[in-house]
Parts: sequence; C-alpha cells; structure tokens
Amino acid sequence: MAEVENPICPWCQTEIVWDEEIGPERHCPHCENELTGYRTVQVGLDGLDEEVEDSEEIGENWDEEEDEAASGNNQPDLTGLSHYSRDRLALDETMDRLLDDQLEAPECPSCREFMLEAGTQTITETQFQPRTPEALTEPLLTTPFRIVLYFCPSCFHTEQRLGVQEQERLVKLLTKAVADGN
Repeated sequence: MAEVENPICPWCQTEIVWDEEIGPERHCPHCENELTGYRTVQVGLDGLDEEVEDSEEIGENWDEEEDEAASGNNQPDLTGLSHYSRDRLALDETMDRLLDDQLEAPECPSCREFMLEAGTQTITETQFQPRTPEALTEPLLTTPFRIVLYFCPSCFHTEQRLGVQEQERLVKLLTKAVADGN
C-alpha cells in the first residue's frame, strides 16, 4: 500500500494530516489560510533547466522588440500608462508639499485621500446663535470663532473643523465643567 505524503502549509509550515474519506483540506486547520488557488504558489524544481532556456529565449525576443522600437518600425503601446503623465506626477508632488505645510490633514470620509486646507471662515454674532447647555455655565462656542475648511482633491468632498484656538478653548471649558461638577 502506497503511503500518501501529507502536504505542508506554506504559511505556517505545519504538516496537514487529512482524512482519506473527506479528502484534502482547502484551508489549513492551524492558521486558516487557503491552501489552493491564487494565494498559493507551487514551485517545482524538476523543469528548472527548461525554464532557464525559455527565459533566455524571451530575453532574445525582448531585445529584438527593443531594436525594432528604436528603429521606428514598431512603436510600443503606452496607452496603459496614460494616467501617469507628467501632469499627474506634478499634481502628486504639489499635493505632498501642501500636506506637509498643514497642521492637520484629515482623511476624506468618501475616498480616504488626505484633504487639503482651503482656508478659514470667521463666524460672527450675526451668523451664529450660541446655545448654553444646562450642564455648563457658558456656551460651548462664543462668537467670533473660526472654522477651517478642507477639501478632497480627488472627489472634492468638503469638511469643516473648528480652528485650533477654538478646539483648545472647548477642551478647557469641558475640563473645567468636570472639575466644577465634583
């Protein structure tokens, strides 16, 4: 009777013993990784010499294609690379510099890109009616206060946040309310 060789999980290096009635496992019982399919690479060393010869032939064909392209006979197809133009690279570089200058760089809730700071808006008494919660002796926000406007350069979603001074004032107010409440 021929002895069946048990496979070894490529992820956790554990020998997988399977029941002959059920058949081979699809997932490793130890680490739960998939044993077959696109996530597993099977490497065979039997045909290594043949593969080296094939790769040399591919290299020769590649050189011939380069020579033809250089002579102008055959232009390579670059349509797949059109979205990586100079303009796109310049845009990415500019966005990186702008993000480096910002105090905060919130993530866009729509597409997860970093948002750019567009500017600040000062809210005055005529634009805002403050509310004083019962638990506090003063309003959460008093006029004038600043709001920082951010926009996403990819999907153009906008978002507003309180300015840094207003954030600090709000934290102090809420901390003071806890200290006064005890």
